[in-house]
Amino acid sequence: MNSKKIVIVGSAHPLRGGIAAFNERMAAEFLSQGHQVEILSFSFQYPGFLFPGKTQYSTMPPPAGLHISSVIHSVNPLNWLKWGLRIRKMAPDLVVMKFWLPFMAPCLGTIARLARSNRKTKVIAALDNLIPHEKRMLDHSLTQYFAHSVDGFVAMSREVLQQVGIFTKTKPRTFSPHPVYDHYGDRMDKGAARQRLGIDPQGNYLLFFGFIRDYKGLDLLLKAMADERIRSGMIRLIVAGEYYTAEEPYRKLIDQYDLHGQVIMHTHFIPDSQVAQYFCAADVVVQPYKTATQSGVTQIAYHFGVPMIITNVGGLAEFVPDGKVGYVVEPEPEQIADAIVRFFDERHLVDFRTHIADEARKYQWEHFISSILGLLGTDKVSGELSTERNI
Repeated sequence: MNSKKIVIVGSAHPLRGGIAAFNERMAAEFLSQGHQVEILSFSFQYPGFLFPGKTQYSTMPPPAGLHISSVIHSVNPLNWLKWGLRIRKMAPDLVVMKFWLPFMAPCLGTIARLARSNRKTKVIAALDNLIPHEKRMLDHSLTQYFAHSVDGFVAMSREVLQQVGIFTKTKPRTFSPHPVYDHYGDRMDKGAARQRLGIDPQGNYLLFFGFIRDYKGLDLLLKAMADERIRSGMIRLIVAGEYYTAEEPYRKLIDQYDLHGQVIMHTHFIPDSQVAQYFCAADVVVQPYKTATQSGVTQIAYHFGVPMIITNVGGLAEFVPDGKVGYVVEPEPEQIADAIVRFFDERHLVDFRTHIADEARKYQWEHFISSILGLLGTDKVSGELSTERNI
């Protein structure tokens, strides 16, 4: 394919978090395939009421080889006009926008409309979520504004692909799974990883990883940890991630069930340089979500070859074949506890790792980039769904 001029509009360094990590890794993949890439990130991303964490900014050095400009202001319409017109003048072949929150719709939708008004540039939305987990007034109207501003959609779960049809039935859309997060370094020896964390090298460890939000179900997992079988099995839970919700309810559960000796709370932002040690120290990653579409945590687990226990909500089960790379259960403490006990009793680690390696091959970045570029030559689809890439 001929080299394309590409602009990614969305979070990137010095902003931190999964969206920034995704955009940076996507830019690196475009570059590796010979395309010209620039990221236009936010100079102002979230107002305080939408950001419950401690800081939006990373202390890590910028990723090497990427051209990142922090110029977009999420709540300043004059800025949207300025950069929409500037992108129109730049006339890239493609603009990619990662959409995850209706709050961003006025900003991204306005920039998209102006950018593609040159009749050359196409705008493709890469979708984590279209309908948010935590709903607010005007979500539908804002999302519809954004949906009608772009040329096509790449959805990272089949559930989100179906949601696109709520907002538009004519624009091209395709399903391409969230690629593996492979930029956190190589797999570490389990003993070395546990030594870095200062935990027992012979213990049994679960990992809950990522920002703590109510929909992610940490409360269900804490209740599961009170199961007597888990207590007697000396199974411990590592919680690694910053609170993005009130901390007190979780502390109360730890007190109520006397879990202080079973739960290791590392409730701060985990920098990229430390991600490997958490995943490689764990025997199994647990995602006890109450709602979900897909999860970047799954793709980190695939990269490090760690089995998973996930709940059967949204699109999570699409990516974690039950009994092959882990277990899929209902979002109830009893079922989560049963799966944890079963995992450590049956010790299918070798089989899980073999299947994980096979599954991970489906989630390569080259496939995702191909899905985006494949939409450049399409105009419309008929029916509810486009043809999906087989995985």
